Amino acid sequence: MDNRPIGVFDSGLGGLTVVRELLDLLPNERIIYLGDTGRVPYGSRSRSTILKYARQDIDFLTTFDIKAIMVACGTVSTTVLDLVQAEYNLPILGVAEAASKAAAAATRNQKIGLIGTQASIHSGTYERIIRKENPNAQIYSVPCPLFVPLVENGHYAKGDQLVELTVKEYLTELKTISIDTLILGCTHYPLLMEAIDAFFGSHVTLISTGAQGALHLKQELVRRDALAAGYPGRIADCHYYVTDSTDNFSRLATIFLGRTVKGFVEQVVIDE
Repeated sequence: MDNRPIGVFDSGLGGLTVVRELLDLLPNERIIYLGDTGRVPYGSRSRSTILKYARQDIDFLTTFDIKAIMVACGTVSTTVLDLVQAEYNLPILGVAEAASKAAAAATRNQKIGLIGTQASIHSGTYERIIRKENPNAQIYSVPCPLFVPLVENGHYAKGDQLVELTVKEYLTELKTISIDTLILGCTHYPLLMEAIDAFFGSHVTLISTGAQGALHLKQELVRRDALAAGYPGRIADCHYYVTDSTDNFSRLATIFLGRTVKGFVEQVVIDE
């Protein structure tokens, strides 16, 4: 058993979709969440900048004596995860591997769609993992740079005209190709799931990187015998840190978490 907290970080608030899953899967754990809201999004940055930001995020989280880190950022998970894993002496997991394996197993017609940030798409990480698991799979990738700012600004619901127009613009080609599985390659995208599902119809299986990443972390903690000890009445708790103003944090975080925000919220500086 290991009662130290879990660290989770993302470029913004999208990683809270991973926290949402972790709170359900691991009810005895303490979670330290860092949202780099002052520099969101990471997806359009250079690889060197993404690496610098990831190191700063991890350095901040390690001040809390954490037992593991969940990189709840698709961009970091696909571009520099191997580098930071080699630099830090603790388990650091990303969201791409588990989602890729789930998609490789789920497809029936071998046509898998992938949407994500420009950096995630261009890295080729998802394609490499999928083809290793399923050599017959065909992967069709589409960068969706407007999805993150849409979600961060409260536009995500089915029926929102701006959302529906953007979904149609980005995903029409994938619909024409007749994919049967779609990886939501950014942890912001689960909030768009209803709109995306309505666009494709129920015949397309949507793979959430957040849900798959959280399950992967639980499996790793079980393997290491590092789950926190539980006791009657204990519930998971989370401390939240952001690099921009905390104004409206509770309102926005409640949307991502699907529950009322309870816990400590603070603005921090991590780039000094």
